[in-house]
This record gives sequence, C-alpha cells and structure tokens, in this order.
Amino acid sequence: MSSFMQQRREERMILSPYAEEVDVRTYNMVLGGVVLYGLVLNIIMCAVLGDRMTHVNPLFLLIGYIVCCVVGMLMSSKSDNPVISFIGYNLIVVPVGLVVSLVVSVYIRAGAGDIVLQAIIYTAIITGCMIGLSIALPDFFAKLGGLLLGALIGLVLAELINIFFIHADQNYLAWIGAAIFSLYIGYDYWRAQQYPKTLDNAVDSAVDIYLDIINLFLRILRVLGSRGGSSRRR
Repeated sequence: MSSFMQQRREERMILSPYAEEVDVRTYNMVLGGVVLYGLVLNIIMCAVLGDRMTHVNPLFLLIGYIVCCVVGMLMSSKSDNPVISFIGYNLIVVPVGLVVSLVVSVYIRAGAGDIVLQAIIYTAIITGCMIGLSIALPDFFAKLGGLLLGALIGLVLAELINIFFIHADQNYLAWIGAAIFSLYIGYDYWRAQQYPKTLDNAVDSAVDIYLDIINLFLRILRVLGSRGGSSRRR
C-alpha cells in the first residue's frame, strides 16, 4: 500500500504533455468542489436510502465496496483525463456512501440522530481548521507524511488485533484515528498544493481529502456514540 501511494505521488508530480495547468484559484475551486460534491452526495444517499441499507446482504455490500473502490482508485490515479478521474472518484464515493448510510441508519434507528448531526458539525469545523492550519503552517505539515503513514498502519493493526483477539472497548482507538485523519486532512491539502496545477491533479487530490474527511467523521461518530450510549445508560 505504501509503495502504491508513493507511486501515485510521484506520477502526479510529472506534468503530462497532454495536460494544461490552470491558475491556483481555479485549481483549488475544482479541488474543493469535487470534495464537496462527494460529501453532499453521501448526505443525500443517507437521507434517501436510510433503513433500506439494513436489508442489504453484508457480503454483497463488502464485495461491491472493495471492487468499486479498487477500480475507482486505479482510474483516478492512472488517468491524466479529469473526466475519467472524476468517474473513478464516483466509483469510490458511491460505495463509501452506502457504507456510511448503513452506519448512520443504525444510529438513527437507535434514536441518536442528534449524535450524527453533532459528528457532521465537528467534522466540518475540524476540516476547516486543518485546511487553515495547512495554509498557515506549510512547513509543519510537510514533515508529517512518514509519521502519519506509520501511525495509520499501526492504527489499522491495533484495530484488527482488538477485533479478532482482545475484544476491548475501541473508543480510545477512535480518538487516535480521529487525530490521525484530522492531521491527514491538513497534510493532503498541503500535498495537493505541491502538484502541478492541472484539473486531473485537482480531482485526484480530492479523492485523498474526501477519504480523510469520511474517516474522520466515522471516528467522531464512534466517539460520540460511545459517550452518548454511556450517558443514556446512566
């Protein structure tokens, strides 16, 4: 995975002879617009699908999720055409949205819709803050790449060990994950500014930031859900 990510970064640094650079403002508007499009689409999916996701076969959902995300990643990373990359982006956004819809529906059915709303608000605030910090402190975020990757790998391993062997409360892991993906938002935004300013790179960078935001939201939702569950029990 790390070698694949490194290869993606190196390929984006090379300006394709068929690609034209745009001004910084246009580049960032496309980047932000594509990220916002994915998030809004996920919100619509949660509102429309709702309880229907609870009737979907989990195995079918998992297989479709993996296949679509892998194909989408390959399309967005290998293509120099922003249209093709955007199609790949949608192949990631839709299955991720289905998973998020399933998670959100569980909270809503449990009467915890307020927790979902809080998680959305906190995620939006943190995202704005991290992008602002990335602009204000570029040298700091430039040094985080290797540290964040190592922390993410450690987090994934810890979560797997906990799921299959320890079966302990994962609330502390959710806090750690929220911190990691918060920093990843700032780091990936900083990194997006280092690439040649092409529309394709804007779409490709949007994939990274979108996934950071979704992962942050899910971790915050888990933290708030755990706290809410504890207070309800009391």
